[in-house]
Amino acid sequence: MSNIKSLGDIKSETKRNKKYETLDTIKTFPKEVTKIVDVVSDNNETIVFLSSEGKLYQTTQKKYYEKLKAFENLPPMKSIASGYFHFLALSNEEKPRVYGWGQNREKQLGFDNNRKVVEKPILIESLKDKNIDQIFSIGCCSFFLNKTTNILFGCGYTNHGMLGKPEITEYYVMIQKLHENVANVFGGHSDHTLMMKTDGKLYGFGLNIKGELGLGHKNDVFKPTQMKLEFPVEDISKIRLGYRFTSILTNDGKLYVTGGIQRTENGSYLTEFKQYPQFKNNNTIIKDIDCGYDLFVILTQDNQIWVQGRFNDFSTLYSSVIRKIQTGTNLTNDLSTYNRIKCCDQNLMFFLQSNSYLSQDLEKLLKNGYFSDCNIQDIPVHKILIETRIGKSFDLIKKYLESNCKLNEIQDLLKWIYCDQMINSKRTNEILNHFGIQNAHKTKLLTNDLKQLLFDEQTSDFKLVVKNEEDDEDEEEELYIHKFILAARSGLFLNMFQNIEENFQKVKDYSGKSLETIELLISFLYTDELPITADIDQEFIKEEFEDIVEYYQLNPTIPMMDIFEKCSKI
Repeated sequence: MSNIKSLGDIKSETKRNKKYETLDTIKTFPKEVTKIVDVVSDNNETIVFLSSEGKLYQTTQKKYYEKLKAFENLPPMKSIASGYFHFLALSNEEKPRVYGWGQNREKQLGFDNNRKVVEKPILIESLKDKNIDQIFSIGCCSFFLNKTTNILFGCGYTNHGMLGKPEITEYYVMIQKLHENVANVFGGHSDHTLMMKTDGKLYGFGLNIKGELGLGHKNDVFKPTQMKLEFPVEDISKIRLGYRFTSILTNDGKLYVTGGIQRTENGSYLTEFKQYPQFKNNNTIIKDIDCGYDLFVILTQDNQIWVQGRFNDFSTLYSSVIRKIQTGTNLTNDLSTYNRIKCCDQNLMFFLQSNSYLSQDLEKLLKNGYFSDCNIQDIPVHKILIETRIGKSFDLIKKYLESNCKLNEIQDLLKWIYCDQMINSKRTNEILNHFGIQNAHKTKLLTNDLKQLLFDEQTSDFKLVVKNEEDDEDEEEELYIHKFILAARSGLFLNMFQNIEENFQKVKDYSGKSLETIELLISFLYTDELPITADIDQEFIKEEFEDIVEYYQLNPTIPMMDIFEKCSKI
């Protein structure tokens, strides 16, 4: 099952005023590709996909291959990036390596001028000893960050201050050390760059012809200059840069922009960050944003899609015309589990799921009511989960909901409780505000709430008995669990609990796995995380987990080994 959907025309040229009425799953992925973790594109409409296995797949909008084929002879990759006409990829190895391909005419790949075009990813040899942790492609430039030393390297086009080094006199430069004390970099299909320093402040440099740096003027900036913002940097959720504009999404779902995407009352372009007027006064919460060269896309918490610029060959970015994409009536339901949007210019955008395995599995509880112990409006629910998420007694919650809320409003609230999803964000937030919960999408995450229940004796309703082989007397340990959580996440536990008598309060685990492995498994079932520490024999646990998905009949789309690798590096 693929976790990516697309909206638009992927196989042919778009036609003016053509409408896309349906949201389609890309069906041409090879069967072995079960999860796409990222997708990027350049200005030539070349598209690159990164799978959870670390494989890279490349195609184009105009000549879409019926079957995607992965690049061969490459190590697993963990991140990708794209500029105007080039791509970067960072390997998922103990010592990551950087690969590049595409155009190199401005030396944006760090190769000499003899390699003007690179057809396939090749190793950038000059970065081998730089210990690069993050990669960034910005316009005709590339940046490479060592997060241990906080040193930023870069190469490519230097005119108009693109690299933030005014002393560089050449137009195109090979890879060199650029800046120190760098914590993060933000760029995209742009000729300007934003950079966060280790002092927690945000700096910008590069082309500023329409005020895209938000500095109050339109002069190019040749060295990092501190940005002017009307909110603290720690409130920023996401930054996306497009051609001649910058967009910032805050943690509370508000959108701020500067540059050629909006105009002031006198008709000039913004030179300072202002809240996007379309969503300023209507309480709309923005879930995600993305930018192409000439396209800006917005995904709201209510799963509406808004675009500004050239989507379906309509309008231009500078016309300040924003419009809602008219799609089929089932769009909201189709997108309810998708929380990321990625765009390609003119006629294609993608929707991805991120870290939603827990909510996917708990959604089964809403549909099937497994091991529910109470009801709200005849809907089977789980008392301890309701109380943990809302922070009030169940009787108080039930009384308020049944007295003040319509059935569909209760259903929407339950969708948030079980799945961290808001269908009607305005009304759901009003209900949560009544119970004293503000900014629920930031302050009340499902995984954090379920951590409170992990191995909690007071709230558990069952015990799992596991043999402790490390004990000299082979004693058994009792782990406190919640049947409904394990049943939702594991087919094995679901079958087990459904076939035992109600008066049974505990059952023995016969998997043969160690106590340490079972504890890690249950931690993952509650949180989608593996609390792996330095004192754990990671190689042994890794071997144990190789067949754990199959044995416990977990959601087959969960990249368990990928999760293990990420957690083991914490």
